[in-house]
Amino acid sequence: MKQLTVFTPTYNRAYCLHHCYESLKRQTCKDFVWLVIDDGSTDNTRELVKRWQHEEELEIHYCWQENQGMHGAHNTAYQKIETELNVCIDSDDYMPDDGVAKILYFWAVHGNEKVSGMAGLDADKEGNIIGKPFPQGLMQATLFDVYYKHAVTGDKKLVYRTELTKKYPYPIFKDEKYVGLAYKYYMLDKDYELLLMNDVLCHVEYLADGSSLNMVRQYRKNPLGFSFYRKALMQLPFANTTFKFRQAVHYVSSNLISKNKAFLQETPAKTLTTFAIPLGFLLYVYVASKTSKASS
Repeated sequence: MKQLTVFTPTYNRAYCLHHCYESLKRQTCKDFVWLVIDDGSTDNTRELVKRWQHEEELEIHYCWQENQGMHGAHNTAYQKIETELNVCIDSDDYMPDDGVAKILYFWAVHGNEKVSGMAGLDADKEGNIIGKPFPQGLMQATLFDVYYKHAVTGDKKLVYRTELTKKYPYPIFKDEKYVGLAYKYYMLDKDYELLLMNDVLCHVEYLADGSSLNMVRQYRKNPLGFSFYRKALMQLPFANTTFKFRQAVHYVSSNLISKNKAFLQETPAKTLTTFAIPLGFLLYVYVASKTSKASS
C-alpha cells in the first residue's frame, strides 16, 4: 500500500484543476494516491478526472457527492483514505515537483506515533512564503502554539496521520456549507504536537471564488457552523482568556444572526459570553451591513 494520500476537494473547478494534476504527474516520488472529492460539481469535473484516470499516470480515486461545503468534502476524504498519511492540496493549488518526496523523507527520518503529523510551508506562485516560516530550531509544536505562542502567520500545509484525522468529524448543519477546518486540528492539538519543517510543500493562489475571500458572506450564511466552531474554541484547555473572549464575541454575533435566543444558556463560558454581548452585537451589525450591501 502507498504511504500518502493527496486529497483534493473541488467544486466547479474544472477550469483550474489541471494545474494540480500536472504538478502531481511531475512528482519525483510516486508513492501516493490522488483522491478527488467532487463536492457536487455541475461542470465537466467528472469527465476530466475520468480522462486522467485512463492516462494511468497516477493512481487516482474519484468520489462525487451532493454539495456539502469544504468541511463535508473533508469528512468524506477522511472516511475513504487508507494510507498512513494524508495532505490536502486544494483545487486551485499545486505541489512543487519534490513535494511528495520531501514529505515521505521527513516522515521516514522523524515520524513517530507521538505526533499527529507534520506541518510545512505554503508559498505563492512566485515562491514567496505565505506569512512567516517556523522559528529556527523549533522542531515540533501544536498548531495552536505555532500561531498564538510563536507568532507564526500565514496558512501552513498540514500532513496528518490518517488514523487521527478520522476522529472529530465536522458536523453538517442543514442548509449550511461551512465549519472551520481548524476545529479538527485544534482538537488533535489537545493530545499531539506536529513536527515542523521549513520546506515549501504547496504553491497556493487565492482565487476570487475561494472561500477565504468571501468570509463575511460565509459568516452570514452559516451561523450554526460558526457558532459550533466558536463554542469548541472557547473550550480549548490551552487557550488564554483573551483568545476565548474573541471566540465569545463571534459566538454572540453568530447566534444573533441565527436568532438563537438560548445562546447564553448554551455557551460553555457564560461569564465571558455575557461580557462579549456588546462587541458581539456590533460585529453582528457590521456583518449584516456588509452582506446586505453585497446582495443589493
